[in-house]
Amino acid sequence: MDARQNLKKYFGYDSFREGQEKIINAILAGRDALAIMPTGAGKSICYQIPAVMLPGITLVISPLISLMMDQVKALNEAGIRAAFINSSLSEAQIAKALQLAEKGVYKIIYVAPERLESHYFIHFAHRADISMITVDEAHCISQWGQDFRPSYLKIIEFVKSLPKRPIVSAFTATATQEVKTDILCVLNLIEPEVVVTGFDRKNLFYSVEKRKDKDRFVIEYVEKHAKESGIIYCATRKNVDNLFTLLSKQGVSVTRYHAGLDKEERKRNQDDFIYDRTPVIVATNAFGMGIDKSNVRYVIHYNMPQSMESYYQEAGRAGRDGETSQCILLFSAQDIMINKFLLENKDFSDLSSEEIEIIKQRDARRLKIMENYCRTNGCLRNTILDYFGEKVIKPCDNCGNCMKDYKKIDMTEEAKQVINCVAETRGRYGLTIVLGTLIGANRARLKEVGTNRYKTYGALKKYSESQIRELIYELINQGYLIQSEDQYGVLKLGDISKLQDENTHVILKVTEEKIQEAGKLKGKQRNTDKLTSAGYVLFDALRKLRTDIAREEGLPPYIIFNDKTLIEMCIKLPLDEEAMLDIAGVGVNKLQKYGQRFLAVIVDFKKMHQEDKTSIQDDA
Repeated sequence: MDARQNLKKYFGYDSFREGQEKIINAILAGRDALAIMPTGAGKSICYQIPAVMLPGITLVISPLISLMMDQVKALNEAGIRAAFINSSLSEAQIAKALQLAEKGVYKIIYVAPERLESHYFIHFAHRADISMITVDEAHCISQWGQDFRPSYLKIIEFVKSLPKRPIVSAFTATATQEVKTDILCVLNLIEPEVVVTGFDRKNLFYSVEKRKDKDRFVIEYVEKHAKESGIIYCATRKNVDNLFTLLSKQGVSVTRYHAGLDKEERKRNQDDFIYDRTPVIVATNAFGMGIDKSNVRYVIHYNMPQSMESYYQEAGRAGRDGETSQCILLFSAQDIMINKFLLENKDFSDLSSEEIEIIKQRDARRLKIMENYCRTNGCLRNTILDYFGEKVIKPCDNCGNCMKDYKKIDMTEEAKQVINCVAETRGRYGLTIVLGTLIGANRARLKEVGTNRYKTYGALKKYSESQIRELIYELINQGYLIQSEDQYGVLKLGDISKLQDENTHVILKVTEEKIQEAGKLKGKQRNTDKLTSAGYVLFDALRKLRTDIAREEGLPPYIIFNDKTLIEMCIKLPLDEEAMLDIAGVGVNKLQKYGQRFLAVIVDFKKMHQEDKTSIQDDA
């Protein structure tokens, strides 16, 4: 069978997505490969299909136990024999798995990078027929990446130690140009096929909400989306616990996850979320990497993340099934202080003073970029894409900023007062002092440093502090002011020559903050929008059956069939096995295991309603 036939047999899809076939063909031709593809774009199929077709074993090096377990369950469900080897197994279980692998029972073995140093595993690898080594989450190998793991540096030594060099493939969703170069060099990929399909997740709607009442916003949003699954990220354990308690008191079915909970509780809470027992989870960034739950409809960031990489990765856990989903970032100035504190208290053990300084500078730069994202009035999607080196020509017209109505205000004279104030400070003070001076605040600190005697003291007292703050950030964006990247954020003069031209104006865009509902957005429609009330009844019946089967099998529901597959069943109403195989996501193995039970529900529904497809699907 060729690659497409294997795709249909095991995964139930008729065609490949963008970039998949190119990578697969390169691997099957014996070439190394690097694929940078967004979350939900089907990276795993790019190495799983070749793994089935190559003669020997494929080792997949993966950083997280939860990721391995999910992938192995999904592969076995699809009819591909796979196993994982990590610290969750006993030595006896590991020995048994390796014995079976050596006999050719497994085509794919997932392994933690630390395991590559084990004498027992090295002994196995030298005897086994290894066709390919796949490095998942490959950005972990780069010291430029936000998830750098020193254990990943052992991979290339392991590859070199093998009697015969296998094909080496690498996959990631988050890689700037620096990280991409690092992956290629550190892994020593030989004339690789490099595929970058882009970073745009068109089904995700990004918005930034500048809110003081974050708790109220979250409660109202979660209650309004009570039937949907969502993740709420917080910067600190304290915020996680407070928000968890608050939502619980409101009667929300919610769980939580952070490193302060014991291992058993973390595992139980994570499983409750993955298995759809609890639709909402409040968590720190310790949660999520490797979680393959496909039906997360929203990700809310209660606090601003520390970097664009982190935000892209965490927000990207929404909508993995391709359905429209929301990524909402709740921003306040306090978030910057929280993150600066967390970064200052990072664990720098085993690093030299020079390395610590480099990392601190890098962290400060990333934090500043993230702050700019939260403050921009420009297209949010384009801001993300631009960061990852993807140039775009026009706004997306489908993010929170693009869908706001802006009022333009000429603030040229006020801008000159701000610049005069910064000139008076001689570049010695940060935003707080400059703001207080301009609005004429009666603060002891201003008297202490003497800015209450400046000519610009109180020059903009008719404006609120938040309005002047927005103006200052606009001046920074336009290069008239420069803010230092250290922890103090000192303001200095930039290139102010253009302001001497009377035709130059500083225009501030002001908007009324409003959150857009996903169902009212431009662009991609949710597949559930195609269902009528009768269609929803069938969809709920199929979801209930999926939940029952998932409990029987001890699997997350989305591994049985994802929501997108169930919706297609509701639209096409297959009444026999042949028709069921035409549903995207229904492979041969799953048809044999579950097909009759799903067909029975559809047939019963059809008999009960005695209606044609237009009663199930809205053609409007």
